Amino acid sequence: MTDSPRMYHNPRCSKSRAALSLLREQGIEPEIVEYLKTPPDRATLADLINRLGIRPRDLLRTGEAEYRELGLKDPALSDEQLIQAMVEHPKLIERPIVVHGGQARIGRPPERVLEIL
Repeated sequence: MTDSPRMYHNPRCSKSRAALSLLREQGIEPEIVEYLKTPPDRATLADLINRLGIRPRDLLRTGEAEYRELGLKDPALSDEQLIQAMVEHPKLIERPIVVHGGQARIGRPPERVLEIL
C-alpha cells in the first residue's frame, strides 16, 4: 500500500484511540488529523460525508451540548446548515473517521475502519 490512510482523530475519545490501535496492530500508521485542533473546512467536510455515503445529519454527535444549544434536531435544517454547524463546532463531528482509497468509514465500532484497507 503506497498511501497511508488519513484518520480524523480525537485522542480523548476511547473509540478513536481503539481504532488507532487497531490500525497500528495491522502495521498501518495513518496520517493523523486532530480535527478539534485543525477542523476540516466546508469542502473537506462535504467530501468526507460523500465518501462515507451518508447525510450530514448522520455525522452529528447528538449527545453534545452544542447539538441541543444550536437546535440541530430541527428537521427543517438543510444539509448545508448542518455542515456549517460542524465546521463552526467540530466537536459535533462523529469520530473517528478513516479515509483511504476514495472511501471513508466511521470507526463505530472501531473494526469498521478495516473495511477500506
